[in-house]
Amino acid sequence: MNKADIGLIGLAVMGQNLALNLQDHGFEVAVYNRTTARTDQFLAGPAAGSGIRGLRSLEELAAALKPPRILLLMVQAGKAVDDLIEQLTPLLAAGDILIDGGNSHYRDTDRRGADLARKGLRYLGLGISGGEEGARNGPSLMPGGDPSAWPAVRGIFEAVAAKAGGNPCCRWMGEGGAGHFVKMVHNGIEYGDMQLIAEAYQLLGDGLGLSAADLAATFGRWNEGVLDSYLIEITSRIFAVRDDDGQPLVDKILDVAGQKGTGNWAVVSAIEMGVPLTLISAAVSARALSALRDERLAAGERLGRNRKPFDGDRRQALQAVHDGLYAAKIVSYAQGFMLLQGAAEKYRWSLSGGDVALTWRNGCIIRSTFLEDIARAYEKHPGLKNLMLDDFFVQALHRAERGWRQAVAMGADLGIPLPAFSAALAFFDGLRCERLPANLLQAQRDYFGSHTYERVDRPRGVFFHTDWDHERKNT
Repeated sequence: MNKADIGLIGLAVMGQNLALNLQDHGFEVAVYNRTTARTDQFLAGPAAGSGIRGLRSLEELAAALKPPRILLLMVQAGKAVDDLIEQLTPLLAAGDILIDGGNSHYRDTDRRGADLARKGLRYLGLGISGGEEGARNGPSLMPGGDPSAWPAVRGIFEAVAAKAGGNPCCRWMGEGGAGHFVKMVHNGIEYGDMQLIAEAYQLLGDGLGLSAADLAATFGRWNEGVLDSYLIEITSRIFAVRDDDGQPLVDKILDVAGQKGTGNWAVVSAIEMGVPLTLISAAVSARALSALRDERLAAGERLGRNRKPFDGDRRQALQAVHDGLYAAKIVSYAQGFMLLQGAAEKYRWSLSGGDVALTWRNGCIIRSTFLEDIARAYEKHPGLKNLMLDDFFVQALHRAERGWRQAVAMGADLGIPLPAFSAALAFFDGLRCERLPANLLQAQRDYFGSHTYERVDRPRGVFFHTDWDHERKNT
């Protein structure tokens, strides 16, 4: 029997769909799952007649692969990955390639890659986005790690990845944990996008009184313009679904959002690097606040609910929400790409903003026509420091600014919380503010902690300290 091109470990839904995708593209696939019953169910069900081989042990799997052996690990991030690597290492030979396709933290990928390199093995951290559908029909892939492994797997990855304009949504992201870092930022932007859409929904529903049918139609129209994206599309579909009693199903869902940690990781990484990831941070905090449902219900009774009917021009308000959503989305992506740039500089990764945008054009959760605009911006200016300074986005922000401000003001007036809309607007205003009040912060820090300050009338890098109480008395 011919040896397989790739081995896949972990047959949850993502692993199963990736195995089928690989087989569809002409690769010989061998699979293994710790629970053999799941392997049997997969081979008798979705993989029946596919030619995918199921193995009963890791030893059998290692022996079934052609050299250099390529193993894709689709197991839960964390200790499970380390345990599996420990079991696999004695079964492999120098030059073999291990690929972690889970949502691992990029620092874990760095550590694992360095450990395995000392043993002669090559390690890749593969960011995968697109969910179950993407895994089956073409995901967005973000590989990083040992660059010597890239030529050996490139053909496989590019074949199974989603395509945009005939090109694979897969680009090399850089060494070490670069691939998983890019996936982490993708998920952070996803948090921001989803929160912005949720805030627009509350403004339109609770504020303007749009019904679920109206919301489905509105988001459907928006998906035909500058907001065209997967998340807007599925939002329109969600509003159209009815429960058994004929009522909108979305209204029956408990308002408590879950999260798996990648959004938190993005915010922590941004804090460590000094990158103002304000919108995504607001989105993560909004999910945390949603989880405090009992406290929110009690606070509503104690503090009262500031809700009053909207009495303005609904058509104008609808356009304002649209414009605010679009402008805030630009800020969200700009901050995400700032974080990528900060990581590239800190870790000396060869990250390209244009390559990242091209990788996200299709197959992933945040796929949208908007990413074409981002790719063009980096194509024109490869060293672009901030997306908001590209000509296209400068004009887009200026066109949307008036409606954006109206939407945020409307939310404040109606008592509807808009943490992400507001954080984006504050960042927009702060970024272009010639003088921020940080001079007072520095004076306060110097007063109580002698932290010193710089002066506007002296060269940068020269620091001063004042005995503030002494100067106050003299004054």
